[in-house]
Amino acid sequence: MALINPHINFNGNAEEAFTFYKSVFGGEFAMIMRFKDMESPEFPVADHEANKIMHIALPIGQNVLMANDVPESMGRTNENENRSKIAISAESREEADQLFNGLSVGGIVEMPMEDSPWGSYFGMFRDKYGIEWMIDFDQKYKEKL
Repeated sequence: MALINPHINFNGNAEEAFTFYKSVFGGEFAMIMRFKDMESPEFPVADHEANKIMHIALPIGQNVLMANDVPESMGRTNENENRSKIAISAESREEADQLFNGLSVGGIVEMPMEDSPWGSYFGMFRDKYGIEWMIDFDQKYKEKL
């Protein structure tokens, strides 16, 4: 089965956000590439963007969360522009609580972790970087796997 690996665009704070995500999920970065690493005559890089992130990857289980900083020349990205969310299926209620409590620090909780009407343990929030997350633990779904 194919894996789904979310990719997020940031306005210059990708490294800060991913250091925060790493503190919650654990693990090590699989890759950090800066714009200066790609600089060439065909791809000049402005001095103020040289240390910004061209690509960063954080493995989480079998998936990889990826991101980059959008160069100013490409226009500003708005992390709050839509209602797209990153959904995480936790292995247990405890893991769901740990991820929710860690990732939502400094953010806005839309729905606290609680038993949902559809039978799963669910919560939803926008983190301090404007990225929206849904955390879910569904024992019945887990038993089917």
